[in-house]
Amino acid sequence: MLVEDELSAARMLAKGLREQAYAVDVATDGEEALYRASINDYDLVILDVLLPRKGGFAVCRQMRAAGSAVPVLMLTARDAVADRIAGLDTGADDYLTKPFDLHELLARVRALLRRGPVLRTEAIQLADLTIDTQARRVRRAGRGIELTGKEYALLDYLARHPDQVVGRAEIAEHVWDENFDPFSNLIEVYMQRLRRKIDEGHSRKLLHTIRGGGYMLSSGKTATDV
Repeated sequence: MLVEDELSAARMLAKGLREQAYAVDVATDGEEALYRASINDYDLVILDVLLPRKGGFAVCRQMRAAGSAVPVLMLTARDAVADRIAGLDTGADDYLTKPFDLHELLARVRALLRRGPVLRTEAIQLADLTIDTQARRVRRAGRGIELTGKEYALLDYLARHPDQVVGRAEIAEHVWDENFDPFSNLIEVYMQRLRRKIDEGHSRKLLHTIRGGGYMLSSGKTATDV
């Protein structure tokens, strides 16, 4: 979730994040941010300090009081050490002063997502499939696989839940964003593309469709494949 009340800045940041295959919800004030955080399971919150209705410090403090462990990256035009300390003391995980370079923001986002509530590894290995999460490179049996941003995001999400059935709603929430059409067949289309790139030509299939449940990335045989 990106919380930014300056609409031009919000559009620019959301565009930059989406181009890196992140699903982004945008909130424009503190009350909306708290509401969204209460009903959605976010992987990261990018939170501006100066917000209407409720400031970023108060938002972060209330999220932590409610038990949320989601990583929070605070953005502010304030450069004073006291302000940075105040932000971290409310429960923020990192602090970035405006103006900043988008590449630095993306680097901090990657670092916080690797850390998350639980430390994430930089490489994911499943059978002969290797995912370098820092460089966003994928290899199967030593051969590089070219994926689009959204294909990579889908594979990465499945890989972080190996041997688990992941439903359409979870995929839509974490790989797409609030504008995703629940009646769309996009998920099926992207799963077909991934299968062609990941499984085609290999006797061991890693991507499985679970009848009536969703999808699974697993090296084991799944009798419910369709």
